[in-house]
Amino acid sequence: MNRLSDAEYREQVLDAPPSDKVGVRGFYRLQIVDGENIVGDSYWNQNQVTNLGFNKFLVSALGSIAGSLYVSHVGLGTGTQPGAADTSLGSEVGTRQAVTAATSSSSKTVRFTSTFAAGWHTSASAFNISSIGLFNSSSGGTVFAGNTYASSSCASNQAVNVTYDIIFS
Repeated sequence: MNRLSDAEYREQVLDAPPSDKVGVRGFYRLQIVDGENIVGDSYWNQNQVTNLGFNKFLVSALGSIAGSLYVSHVGLGTGTQPGAADTSLGSEVGTRQAVTAATSSSSKTVRFTSTFAAGWHTSASAFNISSIGLFNSSSGGTVFAGNTYASSSCASNQAVNVTYDIIFS
């Protein structure tokens, strides 16, 4: 699936007719902000849920099975998309706590938001970020889902705002 504008995301994902299949899809949007200006935008992109994402975050959590996990952090990296069998995000450069909120009491979507405030990385020069993931810990956690996006240069005085929706259908 290609990246989507807000209108395309609403039409193709949020307002799509229901189906009889049960599924989970994730979409994320990352914006690099310099003061009040958005200088980089990934638009909406679909993610890959890992095998342990399904097992530990969904199946085990639903059954209250020991070792189940829940999403608590968003991570950014300079590497590649996590594969189905991966447990981490390649070349991770930072994590931040994820704030969660369902869109309504009848919603099938959980939204995670996170802000990497200006100064979140201390590199003297800008570096490229190109991957994102949802984790159960600020370090050494297990990745639930993630993906890559067009590499974006991020200076140390720029913030990164993340919105990540997990949609059940």
